[in-house]
Amino acid sequence: MAATPSTMVPLGTPCPDFQLPDTVSGRDVRRDDFAAAPALLVMFICNHCPFVKHIRAELARLGRDYAARGVGIVAISSNDAASYPADGPDLMRDEARAAGYTFPYLYDESQIVARAFSAACTPDFFLYDRHRRLAYRGQLDPSRPPGRSAAGDLPVTGKDLRAALDAVLAGRPAPEPQLPSIGCNIKWK
Repeated sequence: MAATPSTMVPLGTPCPDFQLPDTVSGRDVRRDDFAAAPALLVMFICNHCPFVKHIRAELARLGRDYAARGVGIVAISSNDAASYPADGPDLMRDEARAAGYTFPYLYDESQIVARAFSAACTPDFFLYDRHRRLAYRGQLDPSRPPGRSAAGDLPVTGKDLRAALDAVLAGRPAPEPQLPSIGCNIKWK
């Protein structure tokens, strides 16, 4: 299976609006629910992707660490659940609970939100500053699932995304270079 890179949307791009159902709570979650947050992290993930499974524990840690600092965080699955049933809402809810995700895990059945963000792969990360301008898009860190990196099996640390989050919270630009995330392509209808 070929790995797909993120599209690297231009920095400064405004955060698209969204309103999607949270598979855990059952309530709709909107971008504007996070209006008071100093930053907003939108992550496109899914249940079945080996790249997401590889970083699952770090996503849960990151969610706990940065929600405590006021960051708004959501994960969105936009995969076609008819073709990929493991990525349907019921199993998303189960995965969120099993993984210990403390952030909403939203289902984008229409795929309109993924297209608005220009999301390309899972995982795909978009970090917006307090003005909801894109400050970081790229990889969590250089780790990849075993056997999927020429660099060898690197530990999952979240260092790239954590450095970007820390910078945005301090009112500074995210560090450069910003390297694309790599993962499974979004399963379009």
